[in-house]
Amino acid sequence: MGDSFYEYLLKVWIQGNKTESVKHYRQMWETSMEGLISLTRQTTPSNYTYICEKSGGSLSHKMDELACFAPGMLALGASGYGPEKAKQIMNLAEELARTCYNFYQTTPTKLAGENYYFHAEQDMNVGTSWNILRPETVESLMYLWRLTGNKTYQDWGWDIFEAFEKNSRIASGYVGLRDVNSGEKDDKMQTFFLAETLKYLYLLFSPPSVVSFDEWVFNTEAHPLRIVPTHGSNGQSIETAKPVVRPFGRKQGKQG
Repeated sequence: MGDSFYEYLLKVWIQGNKTESVKHYRQMWETSMEGLISLTRQTTPSNYTYICEKSGGSLSHKMDELACFAPGMLALGASGYGPEKAKQIMNLAEELARTCYNFYQTTPTKLAGENYYFHAEQDMNVGTSWNILRPETVESLMYLWRLTGNKTYQDWGWDIFEAFEKNSRIASGYVGLRDVNSGEKDDKMQTFFLAETLKYLYLLFSPPSVVSFDEWVFNTEAHPLRIVPTHGSNGQSIETAKPVVRPFGRKQGKQG
């Protein structure tokens, strides 16, 4: 599940200050989320919620760590629904975040593999077993902590940070792992580790006033974009005609 398109439907609406001129982006996002919900399943015996991949008419019971942006996105968008639906969406966000955290916790290094497969009575098994310092899980933990105040998400983020420190830290920086089971290191530090992973970890342990969600929205590369201000009693946006949004897709990064 790719992140940029789904994120930007929601975030253009937020950056446009949720005004009438950008309402259709929110509507498109909600329609897309119904599709996402239809692809969710639960494992046995631990009831991990995951998002299936769909190719044509067939489903694959596989989820990439890249898809772990979804809990944060869902949490960010939940408040735009009515009370009952908002609770459903936030519950789904928290269930998916638990799954993503356990992508990390189920390996010997406590770092997540690139993707996981789900089988009856087996919960999850790591598929592609490298780790390239991806940000998606800690991104979602940051959103969930800020939006719920639940310090469990800080605890989970600290566990992940400590695993990076233990397994990926070298004298000149950080590197990924060729195999999260053996702990064998590769020789690359992806640029998004600094731009995104560490930034989200920093924000996870910073007061919510630091890059406040009331004033800023993050693009998919973790760059903060200022929310268009409103003026007047009718709450109309100053720049409703053309909110400035320059989306860029997340860089994939490659194993070396």
